[in-house]
Amino acid sequence: MALKLVVLGIDHGNIFGMLGNMTARGCTCAAYWTASDAVTESKFNATFPDVVKVNDRRRILDDPSIDLILISAVPADRAALAIEAMQAGKDVMVDKPGCTTLEQLNEIKKTVARTGRIWSVNFSERFQVPAVTKAEELVFGGAIGRVVQTVGLGPHKQNLKTRPDWFFDRERYGGILCDIASHQIDQFLWFTGSDDAEVMHAAAENTTRPDLPGFQDFGEVVLRSDQGRGYIRVDWFTPDGLPTWGDGRLFIQGTEGSIELRKYTDIGRPHVTDSLFLVNSGKNELIPCADVPLPYFDRLISDVQNRTETAAPQAHTFKVMELAITAQMKAEASAV
Repeated sequence: MALKLVVLGIDHGNIFGMLGNMTARGCTCAAYWTASDAVTESKFNATFPDVVKVNDRRRILDDPSIDLILISAVPADRAALAIEAMQAGKDVMVDKPGCTTLEQLNEIKKTVARTGRIWSVNFSERFQVPAVTKAEELVFGGAIGRVVQTVGLGPHKQNLKTRPDWFFDRERYGGILCDIASHQIDQFLWFTGSDDAEVMHAAAENTTRPDLPGFQDFGEVVLRSDQGRGYIRVDWFTPDGLPTWGDGRLFIQGTEGSIELRKYTDIGRPHVTDSLFLVNSGKNELIPCADVPLPYFDRLISDVQNRTETAAPQAHTFKVMELAITAQMKAEASAV
């Protein structure tokens, strides 16, 4: 049976992928609430015309028929909304970053333990990228041996004219490493099979916009675990000539081969997404992956119905956000 959904917060555009993928699987959504005027609202209403806005979110939280609440509010507000939803007996899918401080994360952990609800963070650069699904199949099938390193690149276009005020407020968006780099931290832990890691180095800077002191346009992280190492670079330097929002890439180095993912485009070729390059002892090939399915959403539906953890282990999601926030704090402490 499909799930009944509602939305709390539409401030970030990732809500389109979250809700679109769930409704494509037969889930229904009747209502949304947002704290203030969101730059996404006109597009949201046009994309989901049957989803009605409500002014009192208690109407959503108190509805016993709701199975899952999607949250894409301002990052600093997501934890409180998720806690409120779980206390009301609802499972939650929240846009990344799922929270912006360690204090928020600790309260979320306590709420999950107390209520038994699911707190799933939609790390879309893994869950909504077909090439990553194929990489999982290859890596966990032994195609490149044991993974010893990942390199994750997350460049973005600034598009500053379309950004809301909170986008430039460090306390509201959480910092570039807490926000964007949570994607790459998720992928490092997942592909190396790491339960924990140490932040060996972290940096975050505003190199181009001194007129926006709360903005951070460059960040990097070096991770080490007992399974491997990882390097992450995230930035807001993508030029307008690129036909999409960023040339996101993932490099997975194994003991017996390597994989490169060109997720969103491929420079110098006609615009194409989801290209995977595999090299090992017997293969040197390009694998198109655009038609590979995305299992996260089906698994989350099953988890809500069966109280399982197939979409993403809860401990893994907690650890990703802990490391992302820790990296952000370390970067800012070293910059003082």
